[in-house]
Amino acid sequence: MKKEINDIGPMTALEKIKMGEYLNLDDQKIEKIMNIKLNYLRGNISQEAAKSEMKASFDSVTAQEFAICEQYLQQYGISDDVLAERMDEILEIFDGLLVSNKLELPLGHPIRTYLDEVSAIRNVLNQMRDMLQKKFIKNQWAEIYDKLEEVNIHFARKQNQLYPALESKGFDKPSKVMWTLENKIKNTIKKSKAYLEKDQDNEFLKLQDEVIEMVEDMMVKEEEILYPTCLDILSDEDFVKMRIGDDEIGYCLIETPLPYKSESKQDMKLDSNNELVKDLAYVLQKHGVLMNPAKDEALDVSQGKLTLEQINLIFKHLQVDLSYVDEHEIVKFYSDTKHRVFPRSAGVIGRKVQNCHPRESVHTVEEIIRAFKAGEQDEAEFWLEIGGKFIYIIYTAVRDEAGNFRGVLEMMQDATRIRSLEGSQRLLTWNHRKPEVKSEETAPAEAKNEYGITKETIIGDLVKEHPFVKDYLFNLSPKYSKLKNPILFKTMSSIATIEMISERGGFEVQDLIQRIVEEIRSKK
Repeated sequence: MKKEINDIGPMTALEKIKMGEYLNLDDQKIEKIMNIKLNYLRGNISQEAAKSEMKASFDSVTAQEFAICEQYLQQYGISDDVLAERMDEILEIFDGLLVSNKLELPLGHPIRTYLDEVSAIRNVLNQMRDMLQKKFIKNQWAEIYDKLEEVNIHFARKQNQLYPALESKGFDKPSKVMWTLENKIKNTIKKSKAYLEKDQDNEFLKLQDEVIEMVEDMMVKEEEILYPTCLDILSDEDFVKMRIGDDEIGYCLIETPLPYKSESKQDMKLDSNNELVKDLAYVLQKHGVLMNPAKDEALDVSQGKLTLEQINLIFKHLQVDLSYVDEHEIVKFYSDTKHRVFPRSAGVIGRKVQNCHPRESVHTVEEIIRAFKAGEQDEAEFWLEIGGKFIYIIYTAVRDEAGNFRGVLEMMQDATRIRSLEGSQRLLTWNHRKPEVKSEETAPAEAKNEYGITKETIIGDLVKEHPFVKDYLFNLSPKYSKLKNPILFKTMSSIATIEMISERGGFEVQDLIQRIVEEIRSKK
């Protein structure tokens, strides 16, 4: 059933939108395209008539022209729901007209990385097409679906990195429309895999054409419209900043790309930290607290004195994830912890909170903010189970001493272990023993644990004794996702040590051992 469209009157001369400042386009051509699209969407002409008129009017339409028309449509009563539902119909009107140049970009450029992932995803789709012509073998399909699920990483990086950059230029259609389509793809893949795991072979096979078509369709939209438009709208500086945060999310079916503009990862991290300190100093200065505080200069906080370094260290070591949205509904802060529950990157800072969620859940976000602003509520709780973990989330209204609404604080925690605790523990019991130092010349001994796990422990031996550790690792970091391939895992598990695995995941050896030990304890 098609969404209803509110006709808010005939089309008038286009009022320049922010996105148009970054594109050098023919306004008369854009108006003509808009007239045809609006007449079709409002039911004034058929799809065939719209298609014929478009072909009679233009020899070609660029990705940038198509994209800006999508942005203009909201001025004429065309909602994001309508665009998401009828995008394929709209694209059909441009059949044979849409053109996009082959993008030649250097290794490390964020758009080149997306294109490399698209190529890798297409390889998986081709394997699926071949397998549909052969006898059904469950294990082979399980392996291919382990690869296909990595498309979630591709989408997550778009949602946390690319879309925020585009929103800053006034182009919010990808985050409002494509995000919905991406969630439909993820849900269909999840449904398909459930059929496979439950041995519902016929249902599984019937769904494969739809899965392949949905993923391929998204790859086409990205290649032909999204990426060419990104290159016109975003600056090279935008892409350099984007590359800094990309590693936080991870990559889909490809190795970690080179840095962009020859920046080392260490330089990127330092730049990111410096920006955080600058932002925090600016906020303090704005409120008259301190002008350009030195690193070791104490600031007056509500209860005590802390330096900027200490404040950052506290946030980094909290056992919960924190995010703060101000009274203007702008994301201002998130805590940079090692145990982050969901992926985040610096691209979220300065973004409207509504654009940080898929459209299906935006109404919940807006209802929470409305109730907090009105003073009707002060807290909103949620909990969910994902990948064997119990996640607890609580939103708290932030108010100043006068009771004025100043924003929303989100606190999120993996409460799996806490939920499993029973009885009491009144005696001091160290979860992790501090290594003994034999002498100044001798390196500190490795921390011991009751399971005998060391940096030399072979991962295969560990999984044999504690099978659930395998799934725990898969969910611990996107960088471990390739290990979901049964053949690769079987090969690597017999030779890979904890030390090797920690390097691959970007963890300190002792930190990874500590996490694994805690996971084993939680299952006992």
